[in-house]
Amino acid sequence: MNFNLNNPENDYSSQSGCSLFPHSHYWIASKRIVTPQGIISGAVEIKGGSIVSIVKNKDWSGKFKQVVDYGNAVVMPGLIDVHAHLDDPGRAEWEGFPSGTKAAAAGGITTLIDMPLNNFPSTVSTETLKLKIEAAEKSIYVDVGFWGGLVPENAFNATALEALLDAGVHGLKSFMCPSGINDFPMTDARHIKAGLSVLAKYKRPLLVHSEIQSVVESHLETEDGGGDPRSYSTYLKTRPPSWEEAAVRELLTVTKDTRSGGPAEGAHLHVVHLSDASSSLDLIKEAKRRGDSITVETCPHYLAFSAEEIPDGDTRFKCAPPIRDAANKEKLWNALMEGDIDMLSSDHSPTVPELKLLNDGNFLKAWGGISSIQFVLPVTWSYGQKYGITLEQLVSWWSERPAKLAGQHSKGAIAIGNHADVVVWEPEVEFDLNEDHPMFVKNPSISAYIGKRLSGKVLATFVRGNLVYKEGNHAFAACGSTILAT
Repeated sequence: MNFNLNNPENDYSSQSGCSLFPHSHYWIASKRIVTPQGIISGAVEIKGGSIVSIVKNKDWSGKFKQVVDYGNAVVMPGLIDVHAHLDDPGRAEWEGFPSGTKAAAAGGITTLIDMPLNNFPSTVSTETLKLKIEAAEKSIYVDVGFWGGLVPENAFNATALEALLDAGVHGLKSFMCPSGINDFPMTDARHIKAGLSVLAKYKRPLLVHSEIQSVVESHLETEDGGGDPRSYSTYLKTRPPSWEEAAVRELLTVTKDTRSGGPAEGAHLHVVHLSDASSSLDLIKEAKRRGDSITVETCPHYLAFSAEEIPDGDTRFKCAPPIRDAANKEKLWNALMEGDIDMLSSDHSPTVPELKLLNDGNFLKAWGGISSIQFVLPVTWSYGQKYGITLEQLVSWWSERPAKLAGQHSKGAIAIGNHADVVVWEPEVEFDLNEDHPMFVKNPSISAYIGKRLSGKVLATFVRGNLVYKEGNHAFAACGSTILAT
């Protein structure tokens, strides 16, 4: 990396305020810049927080003075994580906006949309949204938007939902099974149908945790001692693929309303963290063919791990839906590569170590959730090498399509007029994710990725032109923006 500045006294070391870089008008140069038109060697001009021009090498040849030259490192749009739980306000000891967004920046994420639960109170009204916005202001290092909650208490109250959407949430989120959070109860198809009818007016999505609990099929007797609670296979039996299939099947009874000419045209349904790559995915594919407005995401932990390799008692790997077997993981990768899975998200869902029961190792009682927000870029790249993933695919899964889902039309691509949200990283550089690696999540010991060797070192992260992260250091001030839908 080479800094060529027109004022040597105002160099990179003069770290201050919102940015580690002292200029608001400058160029980022690289031999590998990922744009919608392909990978180019050249430079991106940034002014006032936006991308104002993009030139190829032959058109600039280093003639501009304020240039950050990253050589062969990859320059691409910052990641957009549409599924993260930062637990603020109310449970900031689990994560919180400052640590969570520092971790996001260190991982190349420039925008995240925070989920409406795991914080307290849950974000299900204009009043609770205001609390979340207040908690985020002056505490975030990247841009943060918010999903609102669809719960039984507001699902049939169109006025309340409209007020929440008018206040700026980018869409709604609901659970079809118990969420584990007392003030965020589960919904069914009736609630979802009502929610979609309101969302249609705003052309915003409904995100759904798609599992329906079946006592008969889930072998819940294991919770009463029928199986070893330290065995991952015991936990896996409690949430079989049929739970996901049943939920998706029920969802599709209402997603037909989102078709062209339907009563909920304009609304969109997004299935979060798909784990079952068989029947559930087949149903979603068929719904897309019929014209339903539906997309689906999966998460890096479903692509990186398989049930067979999870040690007994290692509750760091517990999440819902669960990580399934190796054959299922292969199917997920195939579906992602073929475009049947639309995008990726972290589903960053941390807690305190005590609730993970790391010493007891009881999978049935431990908190379910993977701490991951800092690591998703190198994890996706590292585990995707086997499948031949490309930089363009990374951008599609982590930037372009998430931007569209969240209505972020000025983000998600290195394009003129867009926000200057950029990650610079070295795909070929390997590192061990251990105690020597700078980590910014609040409780790194609970992450399932600790101890892994990964490829893809993040060098720098720019948010609206501000250099907010550089090789282990963050900007002095938290100057990320809260982004509200309009």
